[in-house]
Amino acid sequence: MAHHEHHHAPRSFGRAFVVGIIFNALFVGLEATFGLLSGSLALLADAGHNASDVLSLFVAWGATLLARRPPSGRYTYGFLRSPILASLFNALLLLVAMGGIVWEAVGRIGQPAELSGGTVFWVAAVGLVVNTGTALLFASGKDDLNIRGAYLHLLADAGVTLGVMVAGLLILFTGVAWLDPALSLAIAGVVLWSTWGLMRGALEFSLDAAPETIDLEGVRRYLSALPGVRSVHDLHVWPLSTTQTALTAHLVIPQGVSEPDRLLRQACTELHDRYGIEHATLQLETGDHAHPCTLAGHATV
Repeated sequence: MAHHEHHHAPRSFGRAFVVGIIFNALFVGLEATFGLLSGSLALLADAGHNASDVLSLFVAWGATLLARRPPSGRYTYGFLRSPILASLFNALLLLVAMGGIVWEAVGRIGQPAELSGGTVFWVAAVGLVVNTGTALLFASGKDDLNIRGAYLHLLADAGVTLGVMVAGLLILFTGVAWLDPALSLAIAGVVLWSTWGLMRGALEFSLDAAPETIDLEGVRRYLSALPGVRSVHDLHVWPLSTTQTALTAHLVIPQGVSEPDRLLRQACTELHDRYGIEHATLQLETGDHAHPCTLAGHATV
């Protein structure tokens, strides 16, 4: 016997994605143009990073729209896992982009190009406004791994762009050109650091690991303490999407219950309220030794 909890699809953040994509794409063109004209690797590095963010915003937005589609045919859960794949793709995209920047920066350390510090500063100042403003559009969706990925990308951009501004001022007043490739390495380091959490979360979600916010042993203790329940086995908790958690479990109730539907309703409601589990499926068993459950063993998945 089973019971399920379904909830409405998460917010799409459609307007935020449109605004973020347009303004960041315009800034990428501006930054890349002045980076080429001035010979600034720092500006080109930041432009490359921002270009990857534009692509990542497209991917995240597309995944959000797919996740809202209803189940059909073979996709009995719909496309709820699309944002998980988008988060993993975006993390890998950033790693590749930063690897190229590091390679170029190392080669430029020994032969830095002459730069205009003023140009670097003012172009970066525009980027700081664009990155900060668009990041704030996603600030309210940080509980969603997919939206948090977009938010962290843009927030990291704002911090990196602030660093580019500082380097522009230092180059302007000191004339030390190697600060530009050195800053590019710093940019790559900051981005890689900020990306690690997203990468780890996306990998864990892709492997159906129980979300860190779920107290798995607490869930087991709660189910075991339900009226008439003698034992619990085949308990699984995994991310159904970046915003929904699913659970399945077998409950052994040898003496049976007079109102099984009421018990299931109570259990699923409290699993949601206590642990944030939106989709629970529970199977009731009598524990008949003549017909044991094939999934009762601890080593059985």
